[in-house]
Amino acid sequence: MTDTIGLLHPGSMGSAFGAQLRSRDHVVLWCPDGRSDTTRRRADQAGLEPEALPELISRSDVLLSLCPPAAAGETAAHVAELGMAGSGMIYVEANAISPSRVQHIADHLAPMTVIDAAVVGSPPVGGKYPTLYLSGPRNQADRIAELFAGTDVRPHILGDSIGKASALKLAYSSYQKVSRVLAAVAYGAAESYGVADELMEIAAKRSRSYLVETDYIPKAAARAWRWGPELADAADLLAEAGLPDSLMHAAAATLARWDGNKDERLDIAQALAALRGERDLDQPS
Repeated sequence: MTDTIGLLHPGSMGSAFGAQLRSRDHVVLWCPDGRSDTTRRRADQAGLEPEALPELISRSDVLLSLCPPAAAGETAAHVAELGMAGSGMIYVEANAISPSRVQHIADHLAPMTVIDAAVVGSPPVGGKYPTLYLSGPRNQADRIAELFAGTDVRPHILGDSIGKASALKLAYSSYQKVSRVLAAVAYGAAESYGVADELMEIAAKRSRSYLVETDYIPKAAARAWRWGPELADAADLLAEAGLPDSLMHAAAATLARWDGNKDERLDIAQALAALRGERDLDQPS
């Protein structure tokens, strides 16, 4: 079955998704109004069909929003203002935004069905296979998954609740992107003192991501009283090297949430409760 998908708005990720949908013989529309020459070239190369926004909406079975996160609300608002969406249309909110923002968009677009979606991975080009996580009404989520059957985009349905896909995306990217920034400032500090090669030797001894080591969360809580002052000195090091020190101060402030858990034996749930500022009744006193 051939569907018509309105793509809002094709950057590097969106145009690659559009090309994947075109490979399944779906019609993919995009609106060139106000877009750059670079975006126009991407859309042409992906085989997307230009259309004015009102016609794009009226022709589409599915609207797929893949735009910068800051523009997600404005993009949805434009669709709502035109008021031309058919009752059976599905709006796929696939931007890296918070669950509350997705819910606000869903409320604003009602009664149109909104699927919460999130892309994890690089654009599907050159043998790369990103995962498209979906959450929301099951029948419509299944339909979106079916659009990408046989493509390099791997759909994965998380459940019926809007917010799950966005929460997963931001939980992952909060670690992934901040860790990249931390790597930059750590390397910059080591390079300033002529020990960058030695830092790389230390780092090369690790092959796993800290993100999978959840058993270490309670240990971090128990040791936070020692780690906080160390990070304060790390902030001084960065400042002396002319590098931003705000991340170190923020990490030290986060560790301070565990100041009352010095050397305690906590489980993960207790450690996270303390991090939220709660006090678990079963936590050691």
